[in-house]
Amino acid sequence: MTGATARGAAAGAGETLLLGVRHHGPGSARAVRAALDEARPEAVLIEGPPEADPLVGLAADEGMRPPVALLAHVVDEPGRSAFWPLAEFSPEWVAIRWAVARGVPVRFIDLPAAHSLAWAEEGAGDGGEEGAEDGPGAAPETETVGDAVRIDPLAVLAGTAGYDDPERWWEDVVEHREAGGDPFAPFEALGDAMGALREAYGDGGHDRDLVREAHMRLRTRAAQKDFGPDRVAVVCGAWHVPALRRKVTVAADRALLKGLPKVKAEMTWVPWTHRRLSRAGGYGAGIASPGWYGHLFGALDRPVERWMTKVAGLLRDEGRLVSSAHVIEAVRLAETLAAMRGRPLAGLTETTDAVRAVMCEGSDVPLALVHDRLVVGDVLGEVPESAPAVPLQRDLTVLQRKLRLKPEAQERELELDLRKETDAARSTLLHRLRLLGIGWGEPAGSRGSTGTFRETWRLRWQPELSVRVAEAGVWGTTVLGAATGRASSDAVAATGLAEVTALAERCLLAQLPDALPVVMGVLADRAALDADVGHLAQALPALVRSLRYGDVRGTDTAALAEVAHGLAERIFVGLPAACAGLDADAALEMRGHVDAVHQAVGLLAELRSAPAASEGAGGSAGDAGSPARHASPPPRPDDDAAAPQSTAPAEIRARWSAVLRVMARRETVAGVVRGRCARLLLDAGELADGEAGRLMGLALSRGSEPAEGAAWIEGFVGGGSGGGLLLVHDERLLGLVDDWLSGVSDDAFIDVLPLLRRTFSAYEPGVRRTLGELVRRGPDGGGGALAGGGVPGFAEEIDAARADAVLPTLRLLLGTARTTARTESDDLMGVAG
Repeated sequence: MTGATARGAAAGAGETLLLGVRHHGPGSARAVRAALDEARPEAVLIEGPPEADPLVGLAADEGMRPPVALLAHVVDEPGRSAFWPLAEFSPEWVAIRWAVARGVPVRFIDLPAAHSLAWAEEGAGDGGEEGAEDGPGAAPETETVGDAVRIDPLAVLAGTAGYDDPERWWEDVVEHREAGGDPFAPFEALGDAMGALREAYGDGGHDRDLVREAHMRLRTRAAQKDFGPDRVAVVCGAWHVPALRRKVTVAADRALLKGLPKVKAEMTWVPWTHRRLSRAGGYGAGIASPGWYGHLFGALDRPVERWMTKVAGLLRDEGRLVSSAHVIEAVRLAETLAAMRGRPLAGLTETTDAVRAVMCEGSDVPLALVHDRLVVGDVLGEVPESAPAVPLQRDLTVLQRKLRLKPEAQERELELDLRKETDAARSTLLHRLRLLGIGWGEPAGSRGSTGTFRETWRLRWQPELSVRVAEAGVWGTTVLGAATGRASSDAVAATGLAEVTALAERCLLAQLPDALPVVMGVLADRAALDADVGHLAQALPALVRSLRYGDVRGTDTAALAEVAHGLAERIFVGLPAACAGLDADAALEMRGHVDAVHQAVGLLAELRSAPAASEGAGGSAGDAGSPARHASPPPRPDDDAAAPQSTAPAEIRARWSAVLRVMARRETVAGVVRGRCARLLLDAGELADGEAGRLMGLALSRGSEPAEGAAWIEGFVGGGSGGGLLLVHDERLLGLVDDWLSGVSDDAFIDVLPLLRRTFSAYEPGVRRTLGELVRRGPDGGGGALAGGGVPGFAEEIDAARADAVLPTLRLLLGTARTTARTESDDLMGVAG
C-alpha cells in the first residue's frame, strides 16, 4: 500500500486504515475518495450486512443509478424487512464505486441481516432501516429510550464548539473544508473526537452497537489475515472507530455474538428516493436536505452560484419573474450573510435567507416549493434488471415497460380513457395492484367527465412498495395470478356482506375472471343468510356500480345482476320494519341507507330499461380478451345480462315507490326517515298536488312531538339535497315550517334547535338569506311590499328585460350561439333579397 506515511494519522504503522464517516455526508464522501486514492488498499470493508457481498458487482452496472438501497427481508415473511440506503454522496457508495472500478474486493462487515431481522422481531434491537441508523446528526443531542440515555455525537461536538445546530457545525467543519492537504487528517480528528466521546459516554445508550462492533472486529480480522493488516481500509460510521481500534480478544467478541436469534433472509437492490433519505420521510439516519447535499457533492466549483441558478430555473418554470439580476443579488446577499455570521462559506441557511429575500420577495410560499423540489427533491434511483428480484416484481416491471408506466417519485396525475386499449390495460394493472395492497396509484375525481369510461389516478412510487411487492409474491408469480389468489382468499375470509360486494366490485375493475366465480359464490351464500336490512342496503349500491363497470370493461355481469335484484327484493320487503323504533343515530344511518338504495334502484332500472347491447356496434363488449372500445359513452348491458326477464324496469321503480310511500305514512318509522321518503317521492313526481304539504302538516301537527317534527324536517329538506331551494320556491311548505316553529314551546325549542341548526346550516348562504327575507315578509307581503321598495327579485310577474339578459350566456353554454347567429344572418339576407 502506498502513502503509508501520510496515512499514519488514520491508522498506526502496519495497521488497518479506519475511515470514520458521517453516513450520507458529501464532505465525508469526498474525503473517502481522496484517502482511497492516496492509500490504494487491496481490500475495502464497509459497514453493512455481509449478505450484500454478492451484490457489490451490480454497482458498476450502467443501469444502477443512486439513490438505491439494499433491501433484506425474511424469506417466509417479506414484510419483515430492513433497508440500507445509499445516495450518490454517501461515503459507502463512493467507496464501493472506487473499489469496483479498480477490481478491489469489497466486503460488508456489519451484523448479518439474518440476525438483525430476527433480533428486531424479538424487540431486542432495531431491525428496520438500521443500515446507517447510527449516523451522527440524526437525533437530538440526547434522547431517552427506556432507562438509557442515547446521545447524538454530532450534537455533542457542535455544542462543545459553541454551535446550537449540528448541521451548521458539520457544514463549517467538513462540508466547507477546502480540498487539498493531508487526506487522512479529517479522519484522525474525527476519530479522536469520537474516542473522547466514547470514553465519556461509553456506548452512548446504543447497547446493540456492542454486538455489531464485535462482528465488525471479527470480519476485519478475517480480511487482515487474507490481505495483510496494512492493505485493508474500513469505511464505517465515525462512532464505531474507537471500538474497532480497541484491542479485544476473539473469544470475547464471539461470546457477544453467541446465541443471537437468526432467520433465513434474502437481499437485493431496490430504488430509493431523496425524500425517503430526509428526516421527514421517516428514515431515522437521514438528513434534512438530501437535495442540497447532492448539489454540494456534484458541484465541483462555485456551489452557491450554481445553486441559485437552479432555484431561479425552478421559480421561472412555476411562472415567477426571476431574472439573472435576482441570481446575482441573491449570491451577493448569501455571501454577505456568511461573512457576517463568521462562516467560511455560505451554507443552506444563508442561501435560503437570500432566496426568500431576493427571489421570493419575503414570501414563504414559493420558498416552500424550493425546499420541497430542490432542498429535499424527488430523485428516484434505478436498479438494473439483473438485480435479484421475486418473480412478481419481474412481471410488474415487464408490465410497466409494456404500458409505458414509469415509476416516479414525484406525484403525478394520470387521465385514462377506458375506451382505449392501452388506458384500459393501465387501469386494470393499477386496480390489481391496489387489490394486492401495492398502493402505487390512488383513484382521484375525474375532471370534465363523470362517465364510467374515464378514470383519474394519482401515481407516486415509494421505496417501501418494493416490500409490498415481495409480500404479495406469496399469492402468485404474476400480477394477474397474485391478484386472483388474493381476491379469492379475501372473499372466503370476509366477515360482512358489504365486504364481499365491495370485493366483487374490485374484481370487475381488476378484470379477474377466475376470482369472480369464487367471490360470487360467497356473495350468494352471504346474501341468503344475512337478514340485516342495513347490511343488504350497504351491499346493493356496490353491486349496481359493478354492473356499470362490467359494461365498460366488457365483462359478463349476469350473475351480479341476479344477485342485485334478489337483494333489492329483500330490501323492499324488510326495510319498513327495519326503520321502526330507531334512536337518533340509527335513524340517521338508516336515512343514508335509504338514499343509497334509492340511487341504486334508479340505476338498476335504468340499466334494465336500456336497449339491448348494440349488436351492430361491434362485438368488442363480448370479447373477454380485450377491453371494450366505444366512440361515445359506453352502452348499457343487454337485457339478458342486466336482469331476469321477469323484472321490468317499471316494476322495479313501482315496487320501490310503494315502499317509500308506506314508510312516508307510517308513524312508527323514524321522523328523519319518513321525511326523507316523502322528499324522494316528491322529487320523483310520485306525490299528487298538495300531498307533500299534507304529509308535512301531519308531521308538524300539534299532536306530534317537537323533536320528531324537527327530525322530519331534517329528512325532508336537510343536507345537500336541495331542500333550501324547495322551500324558496314552495312558500306553502315554508309557511308550514314557519307556523310549526312559531308554535313550539320555549322548552321544546331548546331541544329541537340543534336539529334545525344542522338542517339549515347546510344551505348555501344565498339560500339562507332568501329564506330569511321570505319569512320576514310574511304571508301577506305580496307584491305590495315589493312595490314599496321590497326585496329585488320577488314580484308577481316575471321581469322580461332581466330574463332576456341571460339569453346570450345561456346560448353560449348550450353551444347554440353560432347557430343562432347564422339563422339571424340568413334572415337578414332573405329580407335584403
